[in-house]
Amino acid sequence: MSPDDPHDVVHDTTTVAVLLAAGSGSRFDGPIHKLAARVGGRTVLDRSVQSALDADIGPVVIVAGALDLTHLAPGAARVIRNPEWASGQSTSLQAGVAEARRLGADAIVVGLADQPFVEPEAWRRVAASASPIAVATYGTERRNPVRLHRDVWPLLPNEGDEGARSLIRLNAELVEEVPCPGSPVDIDTVEDLRAWQNKSSTNSP
Repeated sequence: MSPDDPHDVVHDTTTVAVLLAAGSGSRFDGPIHKLAARVGGRTVLDRSVQSALDADIGPVVIVAGALDLTHLAPGAARVIRNPEWASGQSTSLQAGVAEARRLGADAIVVGLADQPFVEPEAWRRVAASASPIAVATYGTERRNPVRLHRDVWPLLPNEGDEGARSLIRLNAELVEEVPCPGSPVDIDTVEDLRAWQNKSSTNSP
């Protein structure tokens, strides 16, 4: 990276937003990757990343893997690649943590790139928590985003597909639930996409 690259000018940063976007999307039986599919004229990836950018909690890092996201991601976000993406989500989370360490962050707030209806306010509320671990809730359901203070980064798994779930499950005393607006729905299948495309079309003026 060039010293003049704006993505690197973050030495006083305390929080980094991390979007996990490395998977192959194998359940999405469509002609393109699910992150490139469109809802309401915008790609799933653009909606998810722009929400994190609009929250303005710190730099936004996208962890890519199966798909080259360089030309799909909003320009204000930094794309890094996880070469071990096929080994499970934990490796992508570790890649995000490594980038946060490089940027001198005290915490990361993690979301999934296939959850395009998480609102900026959800990112802000979770980022504002003082707990070592903070989890967004929607009704009674725990979902993303999740805040992880640097003190708990060494406890994160290095292998497997659980990401931070095992850490949250095994350390209940460190976890704060944060009620959030929006929807944490995943776009995993073509049917998921069509349902939200139809909803978007119905709600259009």
